[in-house]
Amino acid sequence: MPLTDIAIRNAKPREKPYKMGDTLGLFLLVQPTGGRLWRLKYRIEGREKKLGLGTYPDIGLSEARRRRDEARALIASGKDPSREKQREKVRATLDAGNTFQAISDEYCAKRKKDGENGWSPATAKRSEYLLSQLRGSIGKLPIAEIEPADILAAVRKIEKRGNLESARRTLQLAGLVFRYAVATARLRSDPTRDLRGALTSPKVTHYGAITDPKGAGELLRAIDGYEGLGITKLALQIAPHVFVRPGELRQASWSEIDLDAAVWEIPAERMKMRKPHHVPLSTQAIALFRELHEISGPQGFVFPGVRTRARPMSENTINAALRRLGYSTDEMTAHGFRAMASTLLNESGAFSPDAIERALAHGDRDKVRAAYHRGAHWKERVEMAQWWSDYLDQLRKGADIVKFPDREAG
Repeated sequence: MPLTDIAIRNAKPREKPYKMGDTLGLFLLVQPTGGRLWRLKYRIEGREKKLGLGTYPDIGLSEARRRRDEARALIASGKDPSREKQREKVRATLDAGNTFQAISDEYCAKRKKDGENGWSPATAKRSEYLLSQLRGSIGKLPIAEIEPADILAAVRKIEKRGNLESARRTLQLAGLVFRYAVATARLRSDPTRDLRGALTSPKVTHYGAITDPKGAGELLRAIDGYEGLGITKLALQIAPHVFVRPGELRQASWSEIDLDAAVWEIPAERMKMRKPHHVPLSTQAIALFRELHEISGPQGFVFPGVRTRARPMSENTINAALRRLGYSTDEMTAHGFRAMASTLLNESGAFSPDAIERALAHGDRDKVRAAYHRGAHWKERVEMAQWWSDYLDQLRKGADIVKFPDREAG
């Protein structure tokens, strides 16, 4: 006979536990202490088993029957409800530890150790900072419980502050964390995949750069007249000759530079593409480095900071010096020396585009092709380095005509 709420409420404890049966295997176990426990008796694979469904009165009669029906549905599909309950407990424990913040930290640690594809220190620092802005909103949530709306609300807080590019990049990084969770079997799918187009697109801006010969000559003459710190002036003078990225220049150490061999070898960990880069040095660049060697050599940073030689010059030093010379951010930046070299070298027609790309240390996705280019264009790059420095000298003097070297046919 099925149980009733009145019968359950009137049940009195006895010296030994006893059962009050309902239907379809459901019963209430009344304990001598007065506790009442819902149990389901069932058979699976020929074995009799029991499943706990909760305690009365926390779980009423109707809820107990609903749980019984769910368990029987599992049995009908060939699943053991006791085993599924245990799996759910394990899953809940894992979810509690698999918060967005925990997996984000794990992902960042992995990317910093990803060999040649690993993040550079600058990229790691920036990425970790952007992801840290999600801590207050979704950081403590189990990653499997995070919905697209949760992520959108979090990144829109960044967007509302006017940081459109940071919001876009943070959403992108969050997507990488979610996809890492999918790849490590802790999430079924990436919830950011449906958020494309949800944020306001930032206006694309380019580094200010002077790319015409006349303007380049005026800039070089202005640099020669710079009246600030000697190391800063030498950094400004060297930058156009080597046209490496600003971070690669300011963090240069004397151990990387061989003035006798006329080459500067930048290690992979300091390169954006995570591959070592060799820079051939012209006679002009060598002369400037020798002058600098008298100031900051023979060990440590080539361009040490003002307060301590244990750290390189600030990332803002060259840009601040350009502002002091009267060039606005839109006109010229430290990164602009690369655009200047790329534009004028390509316009010269004197060197192959592949050699120019190698000199700029742009990545090549084809590893075989990249290895070939490193060796095949070194001689041309050495020639190009000297030609480029000679060309800069002529521009500095205001020369209108520059003789280009003859290129071999084929």
